[in-house]
Amino acid sequence: MSPSNFSRRTTLRTLAGVGLLALGAAACDRPDGLVDPTSSGSPDPSAGAGQTGSSPAAPGSNPATATRRLGAEWEKHARTFMAWPASEDVWGNQLAGVRKDIAGVAQAIGSREPVVLLVRPGQEDSARNACGSDVEIFSTPVDDLWARDTVPVFVEEGGKVKGVDFNFSGWGGKQQHANDAQIARAVLGKYGLERIQTPIVAEGGSFESDGQGTLLITESSVVNANRNPGKSRDQVEAELKQALGVTKVIWLAGVRGKDITDAHVDCLARFAAPGVIFLDRAFPGSPADVWSRSADQARAVLADATDATGKKLKVVEISQPDPDQITGRGDAFVSSYMNFYIGNKGVYLPLFGDAKADGQAQEIMKDTFPGREIVPIQIDTIASGGGGIHCSTHDQPAG
Repeated sequence: MSPSNFSRRTTLRTLAGVGLLALGAAACDRPDGLVDPTSSGSPDPSAGAGQTGSSPAAPGSNPATATRRLGAEWEKHARTFMAWPASEDVWGNQLAGVRKDIAGVAQAIGSREPVVLLVRPGQEDSARNACGSDVEIFSTPVDDLWARDTVPVFVEEGGKVKGVDFNFSGWGGKQQHANDAQIARAVLGKYGLERIQTPIVAEGGSFESDGQGTLLITESSVVNANRNPGKSRDQVEAELKQALGVTKVIWLAGVRGKDITDAHVDCLARFAAPGVIFLDRAFPGSPADVWSRSADQARAVLADATDATGKKLKVVEISQPDPDQITGRGDAFVSSYMNFYIGNKGVYLPLFGDAKADGQAQEIMKDTFPGREIVPIQIDTIASGGGGIHCSTHDQPAG
């Protein structure tokens, strides 16, 4: 997830000496990395997302859905989890810069709601000094900062908050993760929450919830031999419904083999409210690439999709900033406004340096979340590592 390893926006490459898994394109992948929507089990834009195994489940067909619920991010949080970047092996000479960015995000959120920062033992003092007294330190072994993917996915069931452990695997074995693979258990143990087991390997950034039974997900990040070998999309969908209590899954194709996550949905499309989805759009005039084609495919699917209640979706596109004006640099730099985070009192979104695009994104957020303060944060080093504010945070519902 770092500039020294795989990133979200660079072609996979073999890295010697760091124990990473080198991955080639799978035989079923298209040459450009996009999942082929005409292949068996893939979303068909012409048929609509609800026509390819995505229909609402019949009443009583999934026992878990009767009481289990995956909430929406805009619902009240008990706390926000984050993680302190731990290793020079991952971040190299950018470790100090990414720690500064994480501290800025933690301070911004921590002044408005409780923040718990997961910190590798021995690094507590530096984290506390950087983040301040509003942030609670939880000393536990960690590898990297991507709490969205390593912290358990919280659901509510029977009046209690529980956590689904999605068996974090370093995004399919692409980065060191011995410590991060244990974070879900550590968090659940600290707070005395029940652990829900699932055979599926996934990350929290790979899917989005509207809190009303609808799940938005990229096929490339879960129906993939590096996460769930031998499992079909229908099998993965059934397991997701069971684990999360959702009744409708909208599949977007995504992109395989071009970044460490295999194209998580939280850099592409996000629920902003029930029935409303924000969609990433390339800066006007930018040449087409695998990411803009992925957005085009998502737009086609969402145009015909309905949510779990049967309601059509409203799609609001948010353009990326001018690449010539952004303050961050690097081939891995993620300049999507989609990687924002909705807190109890604030909406936290990246500040890229293009005043016009930054302002337009902020105005859309103000209109959508009128009861929350819009908090832009500069995160150039986090973004240079292929992530954003959403990737580095994880909400626990108040229950």
